[in-house]
Amino acid sequence: MMSTQLFNFRKHSWPPDEYVNRATLQLLDFDGGAPPEQAWRRRLNSHANILKEFSVTFMEAIKMMHLGIRLWSYVRKEASQGRKAPIDPFTRERYKPSASLGVPLGGMGSGSISRGFRGEFKNWQIIPGSCEWSPVMANQFSIFISRNGGNKKYSSVLAPGQHEGIKKSGDQGISSWDWNLSGQHSTYHALFPRAWTIYDGEPDPDLKISCRQISPFIPHNYRESSLPASVFVYTLVNSGRERAKVSLLMTWGNSIGGISHQSGGHINEPFIGRDGVSGVLLHHKTANDNPHVTFAIAACETQNVSVTVLPSFGLSGESCVTARRMWGTMVQDGCFDWENFNAGPCMPSLPGETLCAAVSASTWVEPHGKCTVAFALAWSSPKVKFQKGRTYLRRCTKFYGTSERSAVNLVHDALTKYKWWEEEIEKWQSPILKDERLPEWYKFTLFNELYFLVAGGTVWIDGGSIAEENTNQNNSTMIMNKDARIMSTENSSMDLVAEDSAACTGMENADANGVPRSLISQDNSYDVGKFLYLEGVEYVMWCTYDVHFYASYALLCLFPKIELSIQRDFARAVLFEDRRKVKFLASGTWGIRKVKGAVPHDLGMHDPWHEMNAYNIHDTSRWKDLNSKFVLQVYRDFAATGDMSFGRDVWPAVCAAMEYMEQFDRDGDGLIENDGFPDQTYDTWTTHGVSAYCGCLWLASLQATAAMAYHLGDTTSAEKFHIKFLKAKPVFEAKLWNGSYFNYDSGMSRNSRSIQADQLAGQWYTASSGLPSLFDDTKIRSTLQKIYDFNVMKVRGGRIGAVNGMYPNGRVNDYCMQSREIWTGVTYSVAATMLLAGMEHQAFTTAQGIFTAGWSEEGFGCKVGHPWHGDFVCICENYRDRSLFFLSSGL
Repeated sequence: MMSTQLFNFRKHSWPPDEYVNRATLQLLDFDGGAPPEQAWRRRLNSHANILKEFSVTFMEAIKMMHLGIRLWSYVRKEASQGRKAPIDPFTRERYKPSASLGVPLGGMGSGSISRGFRGEFKNWQIIPGSCEWSPVMANQFSIFISRNGGNKKYSSVLAPGQHEGIKKSGDQGISSWDWNLSGQHSTYHALFPRAWTIYDGEPDPDLKISCRQISPFIPHNYRESSLPASVFVYTLVNSGRERAKVSLLMTWGNSIGGISHQSGGHINEPFIGRDGVSGVLLHHKTANDNPHVTFAIAACETQNVSVTVLPSFGLSGESCVTARRMWGTMVQDGCFDWENFNAGPCMPSLPGETLCAAVSASTWVEPHGKCTVAFALAWSSPKVKFQKGRTYLRRCTKFYGTSERSAVNLVHDALTKYKWWEEEIEKWQSPILKDERLPEWYKFTLFNELYFLVAGGTVWIDGGSIAEENTNQNNSTMIMNKDARIMSTENSSMDLVAEDSAACTGMENADANGVPRSLISQDNSYDVGKFLYLEGVEYVMWCTYDVHFYASYALLCLFPKIELSIQRDFARAVLFEDRRKVKFLASGTWGIRKVKGAVPHDLGMHDPWHEMNAYNIHDTSRWKDLNSKFVLQVYRDFAATGDMSFGRDVWPAVCAAMEYMEQFDRDGDGLIENDGFPDQTYDTWTTHGVSAYCGCLWLASLQATAAMAYHLGDTTSAEKFHIKFLKAKPVFEAKLWNGSYFNYDSGMSRNSRSIQADQLAGQWYTASSGLPSLFDDTKIRSTLQKIYDFNVMKVRGGRIGAVNGMYPNGRVNDYCMQSREIWTGVTYSVAATMLLAGMEHQAFTTAQGIFTAGWSEEGFGCKVGHPWHGDFVCICENYRDRSLFFLSSGL
């Protein structure tokens, strides 16, 4: 339990009146226009901190030379066949570490678009596994203000003009627009899934403006949370003495990021919808035979707000209507011709041509008056196609169908339901935001860390709804023979697949297309479909399981049905074997893709659920943590939900996973041993013999299996695993306990005495799941105090998190790259373990180090981002491990 005296050292982080004038906050406190007290904040004229690239040492480079050569060859071979390798460190320009991002747009699993805190739309992830980083600069909000009968006018893009290519003389494109916003008096406030941008007298000194961005991320709502839509609500307050005509403009390019706008064949058309919702549809013809995408931009006409559109304009002089001409019309008239709604679809764009659209909403704001104007963006991308050809329907098609014109209904519902979305979001967030015991930084970081469930390359498909195109797929066709074995007829020239046909076993039957039912189960007990998310944009693998171990608390807390669906996918995978040959790049040896009984590292990349283990650095069937992590996650989810059906369904896989691990207890002492290579999630950090990390996870899994067996009525198994636990525990302590912490492993090297931050990972899950502690309280607290004193406080005074490894002499472990890194997920899990052990001050000091290093202006100042690195100590941050919800499990 959390004591009421816990946070007497608490300080308020970034109070809003330090960023926005208090009088302005009071004026905007109307219809949700004022930002919350707890939020991540930045001035719009802030420059994103330069994120330092992490480099390996000379010795590390020597050690990894052979791996690097094999990986380079593999990346090239994949590229020659039109595919991306899941790990590609050789094309770093695609992954530009950024500290300029803000709250992403849309719900989960329907493709995402991120938005920078200055207002730019960037990091496009519409195509699964693909991320286009650069902003589409035509996508902007702008404002036009006219006072005193037109004698006083203001016009500006509502973003600072600090981007490359802006303000080119003579340009017919966006450089011709007015980029008059300095950003000095404008601020961004993020509290996921909402964000506020406050323009305090910019560009008009007498007009206060708030833009509130809202996306439908609503815990336990499996409908709204799947929708690809966002709303932008503008609150306008006229503090002047003159009536003001205000026109807001939303412009949008027909693009899905990168150079996609230049491919040609794109079409825009205006629409008038129900309830005053009108705008423009932008039909995007995707390249490489990817499914189509249709955007809808719209505004809501009311008694006080009129909406007009310009269905198409271009960025070059060859366009019929140029961006310069469009801007001039808005400066002069503040609106477009109403007849534009009758224009119909435009001609398809030519290759190299950029096609854009605009929606204008105009209103009058009386002196000291207030007004609200709402815009919305939605995109319809009903089908998901993976690189090996399989196509699925997204979750949102269950509610909106597959028509490209469903974007009209999406944008309509967004504009008519956003107030209800906000009510639900506030019901969820208010108890935490109002809890006076919690530090301010924790409150908003807890919510903002959830961005990865939207911007983590997530894919959410409707359960069992494999699209019709799959019937025509010739790639990797599976045919079931009389022995219930499925022979793969995949092209033998495919990289890393041996010339002899491989076999997939473990399925009882297959569907009409030969697809193994054990992989694409039609079981849809919860009617939530299937969910995927990436380990990170640099590690393009779906649902990487060793790190789902750290991130899954967020799903369990907020979307438990999705979490159980993912666990069912892995439970089925445990019983499956794929005998296709794969080359492991670290050793250069060959093995099979998926061994029966072994938990897969991931659900694949190019053909998820069907071709697992995209990771091919090591043979993960020999890893010592995956099976234990599977058992621990399954038991935690079973205990948290009380779902007996789930427990019974996955129990055979739990038993198989535990039985598989017995082969690694080579001396019969009840403990598994590591094999002298990096055979766990720290895949550059070698372990020998019994290790603290894998051994502790194994002890915890023995106890969890016994407890689960007991709850399921399998008393024989319960007794069996309890006896195994009682046998293994004293051996673990005897081999690793040194009087103050558990040694890294039982080997004889200097590395073996390392203080590993993650050494009590098994105890973390044990305590979180309500099971008895693995060790006595004295050992647990002594270990955690050692980690706090060394891994936390001896590295930059505790203001950067917990470094993975420390030597007993107080120096950072430089054995390998990962031993000297700081992983956000590990730091949060260590903090959670401390909290569960009653070490409250140490817990929040440890977690605050990540906040200070990653979020505050004295650190890197990131809101959301991708792997970023420090100096000698590396802070690694991927989508996979950014969740504070496991820290909240100890509250």
